[in-house]
Amino acid sequence: MKYNSLIIIPTYNEAENIELIINKIISIDNSNDVLVVDDNSPDGTSEIVNNLNNIHDSRVFLIKRDKKSGLGSAYRTGFKWALDNKYSYIFQMDADMSHDPNEIKNLKIQLTQNKYDFVIGSRYIEGVSVVNWPLSRIFLSYFANLYVRSITCMPVKDATSGFVGYTKKALNSIELSEIKFNGYAFQIEMKFKLWKKNFKLKEHQIIFVNRKLGKSKMNQSIIFEAIFGVIKLKINSFFK
Repeated sequence: MKYNSLIIIPTYNEAENIELIINKIISIDNSNDVLVVDDNSPDGTSEIVNNLNNIHDSRVFLIKRDKKSGLGSAYRTGFKWALDNKYSYIFQMDADMSHDPNEIKNLKIQLTQNKYDFVIGSRYIEGVSVVNWPLSRIFLSYFANLYVRSITCMPVKDATSGFVGYTKKALNSIELSEIKFNGYAFQIEMKFKLWKKNFKLKEHQIIFVNRKLGKSKMNQSIIFEAIFGVIKLKINSFFK
C-alpha cells in the first residue's frame, strides 16, 4: 500500500464506465488507491480492472466475487479489506460517473482538515442538485429522504447518497457483519448507525449526474427494502 486513502467502487457489468472513472480518479489525485469489488460481471469488467492495475503502478486492486451479491455486501467486503490494509480514509462511490471524482478531494478535506468522522456527498442541501434524472426518479429520491428524516430524526438531507467518505475510526466502530441491508437501505443504515454513535457528520453539496453508459441497477425490491428497513432500523435502535 502506497497511500492512506482508498476509493471503493462496487461493480456489476460496468465495462463501459470502469476504465474512465479509475483513470479520472488517479489523474485528478495521485494520493489515492482504488479497490473494485466486482460481482463476477460477465461483460469483462474485472479484466479491465486487472489491466489498469498494471498501468497505474499497482494502485488499482480487485476483489472478484463468485456471484452477484448486492451493493451492501460489496461495500462490506470492501470496507473490511480497507481496514485490514490499514487505510486511514475510505471513500465509496458509484462506477457510472454519476459521482464526480473531482469531489473526492473536497470530501477528504472535511475528514482530514475539518475533522469530521464521515462526510456525505449530498444532492439535497440546497434544493435538488441532480442532472438528467426523470422527474419521477427525482420525486422518488427526494421524498424518500424526507421519509427517512421523519422516521429516524437523523439530521441528514441525503441519507440514500452513495458518495460517502469515512475515517478509519468511524468504520472500525461498526460491526460490519451486522449490516444486513443491500440497496438504499444499506446507505441509510450506515449513516444511521454512525450518527447514533455520535460520530461527527458533514453533508457536502455535490451535483449528481445520471449515468450515460450502462444500465441502472434500481429495482422494486431495493425500494421496498428501504421503506420497511427504515422502520426496522428505528425500532431496533430503541433496544441498543
